[in-house]
Amino acid sequence: MNKTERQLAITLELQRSKVLRAEDLAAQFETSVRTIYRDIQALSEAGVPIVGAPGQGYSLMDGYFLPPVGFTAEEAVALIMGTDFIEQRLDSLYGSVAKTSRRKIEAILPEPVRFESTRVRETMHLLHTSEPVTGIKERDYLGEARRAILERRKLSFTYQKTLPESDGNRKSRREVAPYGLMFIQGNWILIARCDLRQDIRHFRLSRMTELAMLEEPFLVPPGFDLSRYRQKDDRNLQVLVRVNPEIADRILETGNFYMESTEESTDGLLFTFRVRHPEELLPYVLSWGGNVEVLEPESFRCRIREEADKILKRY
Repeated sequence: MNKTERQLAITLELQRSKVLRAEDLAAQFETSVRTIYRDIQALSEAGVPIVGAPGQGYSLMDGYFLPPVGFTAEEAVALIMGTDFIEQRLDSLYGSVAKTSRRKIEAILPEPVRFESTRVRETMHLLHTSEPVTGIKERDYLGEARRAILERRKLSFTYQKTLPESDGNRKSRREVAPYGLMFIQGNWILIARCDLRQDIRHFRLSRMTELAMLEEPFLVPPGFDLSRYRQKDDRNLQVLVRVNPEIADRILETGNFYMESTEESTDGLLFTFRVRHPEELLPYVLSWGGNVEVLEPESFRCRIREEADKILKRY
């Protein structure tokens, strides 16, 4: 980024934010604080009304706005493909907004940039895979959850758990305080404090039924920041699996987030997975068939054998 581009970007950041310190701008644009001071001085001399408050930072004078900013072909492609993603993955309200935004962006582009952005865009495509049966319901739930988060109101729903309770029941009724939404490996996850568990839990929207927004309000804990939030890693159980090298690429392509490491051995590849419960890996191991062998723990080997016996009896 050259000096002119950086000074324009600084002005846009000041227009977007109320107050910014020189240190924050320096970190954002990967330059020195002294350089930011020079940029601020240059912008002030060029007529940009920047106000500096000692110990607080810089801000733009109220009422000052930049004229419409032009886009390069690459920037236009990034924005338009962003609207494609939003239309595909967010609820109907934002899907409609994404379409409108895309039309507006395309309308304001100069003809040469529009032509070039179209040409670049034709070389890339966000493949929208067919939705599961719950796709439409999940989008509706996404909109409802988003509204509950903004309005600070609790949600209630029936949740289909991955593992059954001791009585075999997998369904559980929950009331939660929704803090935010994350899109993880193709799934929308609600981050919420669960009244039943008295702690923050993750809930897949695709596993919910009977979702409803309640009248009961809630407060987000002071200091909670969704962008910095990380789930506590309690996957403490290791599962060792020997894999036929011929399907190793297939396993790697799944992007399985339980996978910890791989290691070559004389009779195949050794894959180490880290899980909370071995049952989490059960459907994956069964789908890989006779090309894999669970080595550890022994209890999981027995579980695989039980499932194999059940399959054999059916055939």
